[in-house]
Amino acid sequence: MPVKRHLILICVLVTLLCPVGWLSADELDRIIAVVDDDVVMRSELDSMMDRVRGELREKGAQMPPTEVLERQIMDRLILEKIQAQLAVQIGVQVTEENLDMAIGDIAKRNNLDIEQFKAILRSENYDFDRFREDIRQEILISKLRREEVDSRIQVTDREIANELKTIGDGTTTDDEYHIAHILIEIPTYADDADRRAASGKAELAWSRLQEGADFGDVALNMSDASDALEKGDLGWRKLAETPSVFVDAVRKLEVGGHSNLIKSSNGYHIVKLLEVRGGKQVMVEQTKVRHILITPNELVDEGAAIERLSQLRLRLESGDDFASIARTHSDDRGSALQGGDLGWTSPGQMVPEFEEVMNATEINQLSEPFRSEFGWHILQVLDRRSYDGTDEVRRAKAREAILARKREEAYQEWQRRLRDEAYVEIRVED
Repeated sequence: MPVKRHLILICVLVTLLCPVGWLSADELDRIIAVVDDDVVMRSELDSMMDRVRGELREKGAQMPPTEVLERQIMDRLILEKIQAQLAVQIGVQVTEENLDMAIGDIAKRNNLDIEQFKAILRSENYDFDRFREDIRQEILISKLRREEVDSRIQVTDREIANELKTIGDGTTTDDEYHIAHILIEIPTYADDADRRAASGKAELAWSRLQEGADFGDVALNMSDASDALEKGDLGWRKLAETPSVFVDAVRKLEVGGHSNLIKSSNGYHIVKLLEVRGGKQVMVEQTKVRHILITPNELVDEGAAIERLSQLRLRLESGDDFASIARTHSDDRGSALQGGDLGWTSPGQMVPEFEEVMNATEINQLSEPFRSEFGWHILQVLDRRSYDGTDEVRRAKAREAILARKREEAYQEWQRRLRDEAYVEIRVED
């Protein structure tokens, strides 16, 4: 976008030409990276540095050297800028209503109203407007990921059959593994020198672990993964949800142990098994539900969507047939063909906003209109049941596990491609 680049040049010239004595502290803020048509400002980096340092202090983590922390945070900011620009280009948006709802949900989960929530942010020197924009960015990137990555992933019947065969060797689908990892990345267009450098760094990381260094501290200081600031912690996962490159290593590890170097197309990995837990889930509480969705667009704004859905709800209360109205009016065309019927749903299958209303609605009752990321819904709960672990449930679990694994691997590869294809210029500071 030439106009934006022109503005960037003006900003640079003003910074260079104006005598320092004329500028306030805010005006001394400077561009430290150009990312396609956007920039990273020194103040952005400093603000996130302060926040991450505070989080690390709260966790009692060893603080990495300033240059390492700056590099990790700069990489994160650059990737966020790239994704945000792509979202704008393809028309992904976050409405003010979406944003208000998300922030309200965060406050609600912490048992706070909005004013109390703002007060806590102020006590932590976190400006509410800045927080609001950070949440907008998170939602934007999440929606972009769903459109660009998640929606393109498919799972075949053969993959499900292979998954069920794999987990049938004594490892139950409910066994969970708490794992952490270190990634030493090989650049996409690496030459021999790059590969030697990555191999040397990986050997150094592994040797430090062999000497007794804390895994989290090595990850924090040396890992190139996006979760390095979390000390490489990948959280609890079922084996089927674990990146495939780690699976064999995790199977063989004892708790507290770490793997040898594992080479993949991305680079070198070291994985550590922190904990294992198991427990057979015999029964699943399921809900049979149907819904009608009205999605706001250029012709139907938020108010019109709510009004339209409210009118449909009045018709249903007056005795009109739910299935007929859903087929005619619902914007969820997949379920509309079945009269809005979503079938039997298990916990975690629906987005949180939908599941919360569904769980609070009595059988045969209609909900009030409510908002999710997809638009405005009304739902009706038809029945509830406790369902035992049949082959159908095992297949559904296997499919979700494969999807989760594929999504993560595809997302990591997508991020690498975006970074490699973007124009990024780091401004070296004096």
